[in-house]
Amino acid sequence: MAVKAPSSLLKKHSQTDLVSRLKSRKILGVGGKDDKGEVHRSKISQMLGNEFKFTLHEPFGLRCWQFLSAVTFSIAGILALVFPRMLHDWLFQEEYRLSCKASLRLHGGALLSISLILWNAFYTSEKAIIRWTLLLETCYFAVEFLVTLAADVDQGLFSQHAAVLLLGYAIFGILSLFYYLQVGRKPKKI
Repeated sequence: MAVKAPSSLLKKHSQTDLVSRLKSRKILGVGGKDDKGEVHRSKISQMLGNEFKFTLHEPFGLRCWQFLSAVTFSIAGILALVFPRMLHDWLFQEEYRLSCKASLRLHGGALLSISLILWNAFYTSEKAIIRWTLLLETCYFAVEFLVTLAADVDQGLFSQHAAVLLLGYAIFGILSLFYYLQVGRKPKKI
């Protein structure tokens, strides 16, 4: 019986063969330049495109706003869950009703849920997630503004405290909308 010789592919070590490595790099496109002069690491990156195009160009103060929003929603949610009577007296400055306790605690649970979303968005760099959370904040503040305004009109009470609360909702809603629009803009080419 004749022993079959191993094929030439099994004997070759491409790591030590310089010509083979250069051919492999050329096939993979490593170090090649595209039409725009950008150097790609591989054919896969050429096909997928340059990932720097998709990075988020953050507007000034975005991370500070995200942090402030997450902290505010967390504190308001905890206060509504733990101290609903104190929060009701502070916000509405009217006689406390027992039925408000459950609704304020439900509102606090919703605020804590929103704060969890905001905390997760604070630690991400994905543009879509940041935009959705900013839109969430904008919608929340718009709804709070409209509900507070409707309640004050319905009760016929327009106190200075209610005006400050409405102004706060309006400012926070406008800031969230501003950052939402800024994150959605396409960066200028230099």
